[in-house]
Amino acid sequence: MTSLLLTQLATAVVLGGAFGAGVCLLVSLTPRWGAASLSRRIAPYIRDITDPRGTTMWAPPVPVGRGALWGAASARFADLLGGADGTLRRLRQAAWTRDLSAFRGRQLVWGVSGVLGGGILIVVLALTGRFIPGAVLLPPLLGLAGVVGCDLWLSHAARTRTARIEEELPTVLEFLALCLSAGEGLLDSLRRVGRVGVGDLTAELRAVVLAVGTGSSLQDALSRLAGDLQVPALTRSVDHLVAAIDRGAPLAQVLQAQAGDAREDARRILIEQAGRKEIVMLVPLVFLILPLSVLFAVFPGVFMLRLGIG
Repeated sequence: MTSLLLTQLATAVVLGGAFGAGVCLLVSLTPRWGAASLSRRIAPYIRDITDPRGTTMWAPPVPVGRGALWGAASARFADLLGGADGTLRRLRQAAWTRDLSAFRGRQLVWGVSGVLGGGILIVVLALTGRFIPGAVLLPPLLGLAGVVGCDLWLSHAARTRTARIEEELPTVLEFLALCLSAGEGLLDSLRRVGRVGVGDLTAELRAVVLAVGTGSSLQDALSRLAGDLQVPALTRSVDHLVAAIDRGAPLAQVLQAQAGDAREDARRILIEQAGRKEIVMLVPLVFLILPLSVLFAVFPGVFMLRLGIG
């Protein structure tokens, strides 16, 4: 009786899910009656250089429709999770979209997908007669795993990109020092490196040149870059470079010194990583190879003693 009830319940869930998916598809095909706002249409063509802390910014009207519902759900989910500053920093380091609500929306999608996947597994278990009471925990656990997995993916992307920037920093600094020694200015050197270079750091330098071309000062653009990425070696180099610009010190020598310091830091990090790898390599040696060696050495003697030989 219980199995029959579970089978009927699973069938009802499958049919209801199919009906709901069909209704959602029909709703998604309905035409949108609201046009995009003026600020959304002209935003790709302008750059706001005003300080939002000192002026009162005009808030665009809230759109209505499916986008508004999804935006409200993402905002509520973002408020529930919190930690906006750290997430924005990791988004900037990973070069993902800087819109926090978009990332929270992605987390929400991953969580809902996990919950739906857990529900499908429960239905499959019920239809095959293998349902157990503990299976009801699958949807929340998979939903939580989806949310945490999306956050871990962002952290991994941020760490990977900052590591690449640290690796590229000595070469970029030496190239800048070479351009300055050849007689170019700092802005022209940054423009040349950004044009001929390939990598994450050169892409950031192109953004710095673009910011300077649209009204920001070079010192502010470099300081903003260091503050957004928060890579220790890059921050130290930018601080010394800005100080040299303010004091009129020779920039080529400063950049060469910073390139040497960056290479020393990279060498120290490589030695530390090699030391950790040596410790990790001892794990299979101690827990796999050594026990097998002892087993091969002891087992023949034990076998012969059991047989009474020798």
